[in-house]
Amino acid sequence: MNTIRVTVSSIDEQGRGNRRVELVPADGSLLPAFDAGAHIDVRMPGGLVRQYSLANPPSQRHRYEICVRRDAQSRGGSAYLHDVLTPGQHVEISAPRNCFALEDAAHYVLIAGGIGITPLLSMAQCLAERGASFELHYYGRSEADAPYVQQLRAGFGGVGGATVALHFSETGDSLRNALPASLRTPSAQTLVYVCGPAAMMDHLRAETSRIGWQDSQIRSEAFHAEPVTALSGDGTFEVELASTGRVFVVPVGKTIAGVLLDNAVDVSLSCEQGICGACLTGIKSGRADHRDEVLSDEEKQANTLIAVCCSRAQSARIVLDL
Repeated sequence: MNTIRVTVSSIDEQGRGNRRVELVPADGSLLPAFDAGAHIDVRMPGGLVRQYSLANPPSQRHRYEICVRRDAQSRGGSAYLHDVLTPGQHVEISAPRNCFALEDAAHYVLIAGGIGITPLLSMAQCLAERGASFELHYYGRSEADAPYVQQLRAGFGGVGGATVALHFSETGDSLRNALPASLRTPSAQTLVYVCGPAAMMDHLRAETSRIGWQDSQIRSEAFHAEPVTALSGDGTFEVELASTGRVFVVPVGKTIAGVLLDNAVDVSLSCEQGICGACLTGIKSGRADHRDEVLSDEEKQANTLIAVCCSRAQSARIVLDL
């Protein structure tokens, strides 16, 4: 992938177990523009590539800000950023990509769980600068664990201000006990953006659906994906490249991307878990078996894109725009 060389300008702790890292362009130029909700790839020693959401507002192109929670089960990414990275070091990153962009709405409800605050913090700052109507709810175990507490308590101002509420489960205030008041009655003019643990996002979708919210009004982004594993019903299928007519067989236990790379077909890969969108590829014909967490339900039904790192084909052959 094409990379951008940046310098670590500062590092600080944001609540217990969270580290904020500020990155500035090594050559002093402006960084690529991005929209709230975007993430970047960070390249680390040993070929590791990890995705982190940008927490700063899009208006700040002189810097990127990420915040990373130390994962006890870290495969190297968070451990490196917490234990090795220091101010002054150079890092290679990708340009921002966005699979979680803000769309037009009269009102926004932002729901963050734990380190899922990072893309929603960027959204809140962006919405405040626009003077948009929004509210932000942060859910965490305790104040000591929460990142950006001081910034959240200070609020975001903007035209008319915005509601910011902190909810901590150690005091009995959790999403499982009660939805925010604004979600207890459906509103066709509202979009809900949620980022946090999978169980929390699943609960929110189930509860809002039960009340009468449309699934299309709830937008979510996972920061961890379930492991990509073979399913009992998986079978062999063929992949055809529209540009050349070449056909490859994808067996059980192999991904489309893996087969293409084995045959020297260039494929853009990053997370390889179906959460970043780097490998989304156009579909010319055939039906995809979507297993990613990037495409919306509507996009999956449209069957125009497939995440080749994890998804498969329902049809005997799928023709890709490659």
